[in-house]
Amino acid sequence: LFGGQIVGQALVAAARAVSRDEQVHSLHCYFVRAGDPKVPVLYEVERTRTGKSFSVRSVKAIQHGKPIFTCQASFQLSQGSPVQHQFTMPTVPPPEELLTQEELIHKFLQNPNLAERYRRHLNKIQAEDVPIDIKPVNPPDIFSSEPQEPKQLFWVRARGYIGETDMKVHCCVAAYISDYAFLGTALLPHRQYRIKFMVSLDHSMWFHAPFRADHWMLYECESPWAGGCRGLVQGRLWRRDGVLAVTCAQEGVIRVEQRPNQSKL
Repeated sequence: LFGGQIVGQALVAAARAVSRDEQVHSLHCYFVRAGDPKVPVLYEVERTRTGKSFSVRSVKAIQHGKPIFTCQASFQLSQGSPVQHQFTMPTVPPPEELLTQEELIHKFLQNPNLAERYRRHLNKIQAEDVPIDIKPVNPPDIFSSEPQEPKQLFWVRARGYIGETDMKVHCCVAAYISDYAFLGTALLPHRQYRIKFMVSLDHSMWFHAPFRADHWMLYECESPWAGGCRGLVQGRLWRRDGVLAVTCAQEGVIRVEQRPNQSKL
């Protein structure tokens, strides 16, 4: 099962156990077992604490009688404060000037000299039914094994119309979006290796300001560290007006193998 789907659905479950006026400000999750797409997921919510300003809900996702995922989400009643600051949003081209991931793939597939293994890989990506519009700012050269800086920038939004609704709905959708292509940032300096196994271990999010998940947001991803068969990534979701809406962090297992040397003859 896609990790972002489980995070988003767990947040839906937690959000249904608080008042409408409380909004999620953070969540911390662990993926403990692989999910089975053939059976339903049962979300069990515990009302850990309900306070005057903050409430905590614990969620356990269960399949086959065992937890596959655990999560704690904290909700807050709106409060004003003079203590405010944020980083500055990166300067990038607007989404209207960039190609979508699908358009980039289509462009690559038009190349008659494209190697068959790349063609198969791109067709596999194209066949995935992803409910997210993605426009990479600096798309990596998929045919190169040269190391790249562990940073990525995407414009992202949910497909379709969500509209003005309870902010918790947009947070649940952003939780889904945040996991897509996130851990792959840690692999950019190590493109000489082939992925054997890659899976999320944990995922955390902090929600700072209201946003619309069906409007374009800039997803800034970077990986400050990898080692011990693990990689750490951090991300920031920016609104188009420069407001920092969400901060994310994730660690995952990354196991690789050396690519076979290819003959130049």
